[in-house]
Amino acid sequence: MADYGQDILFGSFITPVNANPQHAVNMAVASENAGLDLATFQDHPYQPSFLDTWTLLSYVAAQTSRIKLSGNVINLPLRPAPVLARAAASLDLLSGGRFELGLGAGGFWDPIVAMGGKRLTPGQSVEALSEGIDVIRELWNTDTRERLVFDGEHYQLNGAKRGPAPAHKIEIWVGALKPRMLRLVGRKADGWLPSLGYLSSHEELRGMSEVIDAAAIKAGRDPKDVRRMTNVGGQFLNERTDKFLQGNEEQWAEELALLTREYGTSTFIISADQAELVEYFGTEIAPAVRERVASDRRDRSVL
Repeated sequence: MADYGQDILFGSFITPVNANPQHAVNMAVASENAGLDLATFQDHPYQPSFLDTWTLLSYVAAQTSRIKLSGNVINLPLRPAPVLARAAASLDLLSGGRFELGLGAGGFWDPIVAMGGKRLTPGQSVEALSEGIDVIRELWNTDTRERLVFDGEHYQLNGAKRGPAPAHKIEIWVGALKPRMLRLVGRKADGWLPSLGYLSSHEELRGMSEVIDAAAIKAGRDPKDVRRMTNVGGQFLNERTDKFLQGNEEQWAEELALLTREYGTSTFIISADQAELVEYFGTEIAPAVRERVASDRRDRSVL
């Protein structure tokens, strides 16, 4: 059992396609109306068929009032950490504390380089992300008046002014699949955000989560401090099937609750491009999953 006892959250994963710019905004509004906790957006700055994610996040924040917003995940190689820190804090202040920062180390290096980014090896990209997290958190720290001096391999700051401070403690979520990235998550991140679609089976989550736990403990952290999240996809059908997340409401509720019980997943973000699917996920699936997780926890508490 790996349930970390966290609140169960639900969100949407939206592709900001340029062909219909209002669609992404409508999906975020539909997500809020359906009671979802998060609306998240892909970030591929080198993709001209997508709206710029940061601009879209700002616009969506003005069109919504309750739902939290995040990139899923922000492309750090094309969004330098010091400027990103200021942008994230600014959006958090403007939205009333509704922004969380999902970060990625990059992976599509040819288009990144084409846009002016620096090509990094896998190891270098992890190092750059690790430094970036440190820089971002230091710039958010306004408890000290000392200017920030940071001498890293990828970031060098020589007396940068700190601030602004975000409206709330912005969580940093990292998209990670490989061991080095998973260890970074355990050491420094507030959340782990993989996509089930990149795994051969949901059962892979167990070993990956164990890597995070070990790294967190080694760094003097409680593994429960790292929220386990996942992007999920599938089909909503009228009957059960033997395929994971391809079935009726009962099957979806059972299988998402299983991810919480067995692997500690506490945030489920649905990939959907239709308002009706988001509404169904928020109004039917989410309550059923929460009820099953609560029942599982009550049963364990009396053992």
